[in-house]
Amino acid sequence: MSLTFRHATLNDLTTLVELLAADPIGKTRKKVQSPPHQNYIKAFEAINNSDNNELIIAERDDQIIGSLQLTFIPYLTHLGSWRCLIEGVRVDERFRGKGYGRQMFLWAIQQATQKQCSIVQLTSDKQRTDALAFYRSLGFKDTHEGFKLKL
Repeated sequence: MSLTFRHATLNDLTTLVELLAADPIGKTRKKVQSPPHQNYIKAFEAINNSDNNELIIAERDDQIIGSLQLTFIPYLTHLGSWRCLIEGVRVDERFRGKGYGRQMFLWAIQQATQKQCSIVQLTSDKQRTDALAFYRSLGFKDTHEGFKLKL
């Protein structure tokens, strides 16, 4: 039941977009097609070419179970420490409820620890009540109020 982790490749992009679109909120925001829309390709290349971003695939028996993005951010606060932002977390709906999401987060937190980050943070849509409860079960605290401005 253990997962292996690797950096995503361009060949994974269609599957990644499908994972992101496979929920009630995501399906309204994503455009699933093969080959992937050019904007997804450009975003993938920007992430892939950044030293502070990692697009990660979680696999079991060479099958993609889930994905997430890690962004490492330097801050002047907390004595100039680094933070790890975890975003775009998805587990294939066929594999939910089996502990894979927990494995993915524990792995991501370990990566942040190895990079000497002092904080791991994430955002989640308030409509994702199951996800919010899951994050709390991992020890995340909802200590701040988040704001977004769509442009």
